[in-house]
Amino acid sequence: MLQKELKTSILKIILFKMITKKELIDFETKIAGYWESAKIPYPVHLSGGNEDELIEIFKKIKMGDYIFSTHRSHYHYLLAGGNKEKLEKMILEGNSMHVFDKELNFFTSAIVAGCPGIAAGVALGLKIKKSPQKVWCFLGDGAEDEGHFYESVRYVDGQNLPCTFIIEDNNRSVETPKEERYGDSQIDWPNCVMRYSYIPTYPHVGTGKWVNFNNQKAGGNSF
Repeated sequence: MLQKELKTSILKIILFKMITKKELIDFETKIAGYWESAKIPYPVHLSGGNEDELIEIFKKIKMGDYIFSTHRSHYHYLLAGGNKEKLEKMILEGNSMHVFDKELNFFTSAIVAGCPGIAAGVALGLKIKKSPQKVWCFLGDGAEDEGHFYESVRYVDGQNLPCTFIIEDNNRSVETPKEERYGDSQIDWPNCVMRYSYIPTYPHVGTGKWVNFNNQKAGGNSF
């Protein structure tokens, strides 16, 4: 048992040292270049501006844990140990919003608040099996507005399940800030919910430049 734990710890150290802040940014810059060169004629939601926060969060995530992500999952996948070339291929094939890797227990949903209920169910299964694994469910502050999230949080909290919800607060639901959505309202979530705030590098979709996919070229700002 001790040998297994030691092996897991060593692999975890290797895993997280493989991806640095610069590597994360370089990867998304490359994908942004593909978008602006009209090589990705599909919706692409780029990560950026939250590298430091995610690197710290993923230090707590162990190999074998379940990770549920969103339509904006590139950084999550890479930090979970995902292969860059594999991810790049998925993105170029139009699966930026549907990144999946069973070997890493990595799942996503492009549906707003589509994962919290599933994450709660997996956490219940892990508790029943008395597994040491945990569940980590990422969502944006737009998904925080949804009833599916509220119900999942209440169930996880009430049943004391091994699941942590991480709200990535970039103050927008698509492009609508919280003030316009619900004014000054604040909710104190239980301990199974954590939040960090950041200023995103890119807009909701794409890079902010319009792209003519027929002529395969980019122009000025799209907003």
